[in-house]
Amino acid sequence: MTENIKYKPIIWTISGSDCSGGAGIAADIKTGHALGVEVCHLITANTVQNSTTLRSVNAVPVELLQQQVDVLAEDKKPSVIKIGLVANAEQVRWLSTIIAKLKQENNLLITVYDPVGQASVGGNFNALSLAELTPLLTQIDIITPNVTEAKTLAATTGSSAVLAQKIGRDFAINAVIVKGGHSDNNSACVDLCCYQLNTIKQDNQDKTLQRIHYQLSSPRLSCHYSHGGGCTFASALAAFLAQGYLLRDAFTLSKAFINQGLTATAPLSTINAHQYYGAFEQLSWPKQAQYFPQVCDEFTQQYQDLPSFNSLALQGKKLGLYPVIDSLYWLERLLPLGLKIIQLRVKNLAHDNLEQVIIDAIALARSYDTRLFINDYWQLAIKHGAYGVHIGQEDLADADLRKIQQAGLRLGISTHGCYEFLLAQQLQPSYLAIGAIFPTKTKDMTGQIQGINNLKQLLALRQAPKLIRVEDEEQRSKQQDNSDIIPIVAIGGINLERAPEVLATGVDSIAVVTAITEAKSPEEAVAQLVAHTLL
Repeated sequence: MTENIKYKPIIWTISGSDCSGGAGIAADIKTGHALGVEVCHLITANTVQNSTTLRSVNAVPVELLQQQVDVLAEDKKPSVIKIGLVANAEQVRWLSTIIAKLKQENNLLITVYDPVGQASVGGNFNALSLAELTPLLTQIDIITPNVTEAKTLAATTGSSAVLAQKIGRDFAINAVIVKGGHSDNNSACVDLCCYQLNTIKQDNQDKTLQRIHYQLSSPRLSCHYSHGGGCTFASALAAFLAQGYLLRDAFTLSKAFINQGLTATAPLSTINAHQYYGAFEQLSWPKQAQYFPQVCDEFTQQYQDLPSFNSLALQGKKLGLYPVIDSLYWLERLLPLGLKIIQLRVKNLAHDNLEQVIIDAIALARSYDTRLFINDYWQLAIKHGAYGVHIGQEDLADADLRKIQQAGLRLGISTHGCYEFLLAQQLQPSYLAIGAIFPTKTKDMTGQIQGINNLKQLLALRQAPKLIRVEDEEQRSKQQDNSDIIPIVAIGGINLERAPEVLATGVDSIAVVTAITEAKSPEEAVAQLVAHTLL
């Protein structure tokens, strides 16, 4: 995704200065630079603190802050603003007005607020009441409280989901991320994002049409070097959003960035016997699978005991070219060409016509050594004995994966970004598709174009399927047969010219549509694309 950015995105951080170097502006700048964004900073207060105590908070006059906003707005306009410490009610009122004005000038501006009230070493950064904070809260797009802060903002107790929903509803905040670092769970750190999708104004009230929960879990890491971890998380989120990532992916990458930093300094915590509170270490872009969390939402929980799906039996070979076609005409034309895999993606047919097309397609494919996948219609695929079924993310929750597996079908799943990739990988399908690599004519993928760099990053997150303990000998044998790394298919806007660049990333297959169906000679196009996949 980052190759689509022609310049360094600019974020503003409006927060306090921590003279001990752990939190606030220092953490924000180090994080932004580590993640490839330009950081402009407005210091709201100079604090006097060290690793054990907070002694004073010295607010900066709003007149000076306003001068900084005016000069920065001339040539360093932000795409994201990250807000931390707001020292007093006057700053709240000023900042609320500034954000409203900036959003009028740029309706794509994103604001991320990490509420800073109580210092980790003890003491309070400000004495603001919830009522005094409200003018700012109602201007915020994303807020990132820890569990303790979330309880204060929600003015109630309950689960992270309950707290997030209430905060979002009370202050019309689009996304609330409740961090799990301060929870009572001693074994895992679970972060929850409640994203209010399609919020509209109706009768002067917010009407939320859909609320989505993203939930990520990582083993809890014991580390003395965590001062500024909350600031770092919010700044990382701002940096990833500024580079065009969707919220769910920015959320996932931010958690991986935090895990990476904690892991790097965890050994120092075993050397130092005393509980020294050191500065969090901001490293580089997280790329190693070990730092990435698990998706632990309700959907993945219901399938956590599901063994891996049957493999494609590639025996060390790659899938190669993967045509996606929409009719029996194209299936009949391509099946004789010796392809390893084809997908039938039929849309907008009446049920009876649809079923007959699927029956005929399955019958045709049986005469060839080609793996035929039916797109989406898993019930019909099961009923008529298809080789496999491919399911998109938008239809995944409505599919019965247990029935698909019990029927012996192979399963392919679409993914768009790291959150969906991790979720789908945990389901241990027969293959994963990543897209759209480039803009495509067949589907509007605005906001989900991955690009070559993002494709490479996702390939680095591949892991071998987990073997689940089972008593049945036949099922255990199937698991052993499926222990290879899940094949990856790249899809979206791939043509003959782009194929070599995509294949160079190490993907197992490239899926194409119009590169074949709109070619002057489809058979020749297939031959050329197959030749590329064999290189």
